Amino acid sequence: MNQNRLIIGLAVAVLAGLLLSGFVYRVLKQASVVRPAPVTAHIVVAAMPLPLGTRLEEKNLRLIPWPASEPVAGMFTRIEDCANRAVITNLAENEPVLEGKLASQQSGAGLPATIPEGMRALTVAVNEVVGVAGFVIPGTMVDVLVTGSGGTGGSNQNITRMILENIRVLAAGQTVQQDRDGKPQTVPVITLLVSPEDAAKLTMASNLGKIQLALRNTIDTKQVSPAPVMQAALFGGAAPAPKRLAPNAPPPPPSMYVIEVITGSKRENKNFPNQ
Repeated sequence: MNQNRLIIGLAVAVLAGLLLSGFVYRVLKQASVVRPAPVTAHIVVAAMPLPLGTRLEEKNLRLIPWPASEPVAGMFTRIEDCANRAVITNLAENEPVLEGKLASQQSGAGLPATIPEGMRALTVAVNEVVGVAGFVIPGTMVDVLVTGSGGTGGSNQNITRMILENIRVLAAGQTVQQDRDGKPQTVPVITLLVSPEDAAKLTMASNLGKIQLALRNTIDTKQVSPAPVMQAALFGGAAPAPKRLAPNAPPPPPSMYVIEVITGSKRENKNFPNQ
């Protein structure tokens, strides 16, 4: 009996050893397999913070490794492919330089490079009131209102109308960069990004009327088209002119006729109704 138990125990131990050795063999075999290194390429990034309008040069660009299997739309793999072009948005250090963030090679650098094709940059004179106390800074959105004489028939009545909505401010004075802390800037002029048609409206308004800028939230893009405000709506209309009779109008007939009656030496007036 004891001999049978010993034989069974040995058989179990041998079987467990074989299973354990097979498991260790498979683990060691997988660990010894050399996995191929991932294929890498390069991508062009900003070597330093680049503000809007900066012309790209070799000194402000560099290459970093990038997985070849994960390409980014519009990426550059060579510095010379994007050199001498201006950025149309701010770039942070090590941010990839993409085609959509660059102006065309013919656009140059600075403010002209930030103007999209088909749009115009128009500068208007402002004061502290028009410039919303200095908070109209690059990157903000504004509405443009104009006040002028809009009366007809010689009334010379003033009217205020909103002529442009949701217009981007390109520059405040000669500054095209927004202050990092959002501090107000008192400047003599503001440059707005407008269409050619809106440029004509704004020029007419600034020459014939008084313009005012209304600052709006940059995420509020809704067009409201408010009705114009007439001067009479705020201060009341003029007093009505007194009614006048039509020229050469005959006087109204008397209500009674008066006839003098003579009886001998006696005279008296008698009234007869007008029938």
